[in-house]
Amino acid sequence: MNSYLPFAVDFHVHSDDSYDGHEPVELILEHAADIGLDGVVITDHDEIEESLRAASLAPEYGLIGIPGVEVSTCHGHLLAIGVHERPDPGLPFMETVRRVRELGGIAIVPHPFQRSRHGVRKRYLRDADAIEVYNSMVFTGYRNRRARTFATRREYPLIGASDAHYLPNVGKAYTEILVEPEAAAETKADIDGDELVDAILAGHTQIRGKRTPIRKSSVQYAKGAVRKSTYMLTKRAPLIPTFPASMDRT
Repeated sequence: MNSYLPFAVDFHVHSDDSYDGHEPVELILEHAADIGLDGVVITDHDEIEESLRAASLAPEYGLIGIPGVEVSTCHGHLLAIGVHERPDPGLPFMETVRRVRELGGIAIVPHPFQRSRHGVRKRYLRDADAIEVYNSMVFTGYRNRRARTFATRREYPLIGASDAHYLPNVGKAYTEILVEPEAAAETKADIDGDELVDAILAGHTQIRGKRTPIRKSSVQYAKGAVRKSTYMLTKRAPLIPTFPASMDRT
């Protein structure tokens, strides 16, 4: 019987480098360690610098450092995990998947089919490395169940994540990755991010956690919608600076 080492990782967390994020990476890393996670991936919207910094700081908090970014494709969002360079936003979904792999990362589809959250539609999702089948920010379980059915039928590895934009939501849902050590004496401290990625691709994952309370997810959605609307209005208005300016950094 194989003996696996379990790793608890939240693959979908936003820092204050996202236009709709609020927390510095140091605080996120400290919180992740405090609640018993083994790793947290900062996946800011089309920004990777803070994620790279978080990955380099992670060992100081006893965490595995894995960089990532949430890329805005022209067909929906895509998590590029394990990359050290941001794929260009605005490209077709499948072209972005190929680019993520070229950069040495894996392509995970977040909140698929949720059009209000820029989830990719089924007709564009022809290939990926894993599917986020449990997103703690959904209002009901319907979209998560639909994502799980889709992924299970096509034998995609299953991922759970918080999609947190505020500190208390980090780790509400996460993925437990089961890594088979190469040697009997190998411990969790000997495992790196590449081995975690290999275990994901092999489908050695389990979903943990629970949904974020509806009140908290509603606040997050509402604030995000206000910021997006404000940006669109100020972007079109003459002589007025766009706000938030971070949305122009693509």
